[in-house]
Amino acid sequence: MGRAKRAAAEVATPVQAAERDEALLSLLAAGLRLQATESLWRVSGNTLPHRTVLRDAGGSWNRLEQCWEFGGEDPTGRLAAAIEAAPVGAGHNSSTPAATVPHYHGHRGRVRERVLKAGIESLPDYELLELLLFYSIERIDTKPLAKRLLERFGTLGDVFAAEPAQLREFEIDQRTLVLFRAVRESGRRLAERKVKDMPVLTNWQQLIDYCHAALAHEKTEQFRILFLDRKNVLIADEVQQRGTIDHTPVYPREVIKRALEHGAAALILVHNHPSGDPKPSREDIEMTKEIRKAAEALGISIHDHLVIGRKGHSSFRSLGLLS
Repeated sequence: MGRAKRAAAEVATPVQAAERDEALLSLLAAGLRLQATESLWRVSGNTLPHRTVLRDAGGSWNRLEQCWEFGGEDPTGRLAAAIEAAPVGAGHNSSTPAATVPHYHGHRGRVRERVLKAGIESLPDYELLELLLFYSIERIDTKPLAKRLLERFGTLGDVFAAEPAQLREFEIDQRTLVLFRAVRESGRRLAERKVKDMPVLTNWQQLIDYCHAALAHEKTEQFRILFLDRKNVLIADEVQQRGTIDHTPVYPREVIKRALEHGAAALILVHNHPSGDPKPSREDIEMTKEIRKAAEALGISIHDHLVIGRKGHSSFRSLGLLS
C-alpha cells in the first residue's frame, strides 16, 4: 500500500477500519483484488462480470496491467456496495454460474470457428464489423456496438471513414480508430492494384471500384487526376485539390502542368460529391470544358470525368458531356 494510502488507513477509526475490512471481504468474495499504489487504486481478478459496475464507479481499464484503476479516495466501500446492489448477471455477488458468466461467454471463439469452417463471405455487415472489433476491444460483447455504428453511419465504408469526433460518441478509442483507418486504406490499396500497370479503358469496372474505394466516403470534395500514357496505362493518380463539403477549386493551368510533368497522353478526371448525389453540377461541367480546351491544345485527351457518390457514379462520357 502506498504512503498516502497507509497514512489514511492509520488515522481511520476502529469502526471505519472494520467497515473497510468487511468491504474488502465482499470484493474478495466477488473475485476481485484491491491493491493501492502511490497514486492509484487497482482492482484486478475476475473483473469481467463486474465491468459495468467498475466503469460506472469511475474506473478506467488498463490494458497493459489488465486491471481497473481508480484515482482519488479509497473506492473499497462504494465498489462493494455497488457490486452488492447490481442485478444478478451484471456483477452481483453470487456463487452461481449465471451470476458470473456473461451471456456472450465463448461467443468470440464460436464466431472465429464459424468463419474458419464456412468462410467469411456469408457474414452480414454487422457480424463482419463485430469480428473486426474483437481485435481492438477486449472483454465485452461487441455485437451491440457494431449494430449501433451501422445504424448511425449506414454502411461499413461510412463507419471506417467516420470522423474521430463522431466515433467518440460511441466511446471508440484510438486503437479502434487506427483499426478502422487501416481497414479503409487496405481496401483502397487492394482496389488500386487492379488498375495499376494495365490499360484502364479495358478494365473500366475495376477503375470505378478503385475510385469508389478512394473517394465515396470522403467528407469533403477531392479532385483527383488519373494520368495515362499512350497505351492508356495508369502512370499516376494524384489528389490535385481538396475543397469543402460542396466545392473544390480547380485550376486548369495546374492540371495541364502536372500532365506535362508526367508525360501523360490522356487524363481521367475524378471528383466526389460528399452529398452522395453523383449528378454533375453546372460548375463541374464548365470546369471540365475549360480543362478539356487547355488539354487538347497540347494534344492531351480527356477520356472521362467521373463524379463519385456513396451509392453510385456519373460519367461525363456516358452522359454525352464530352462528345
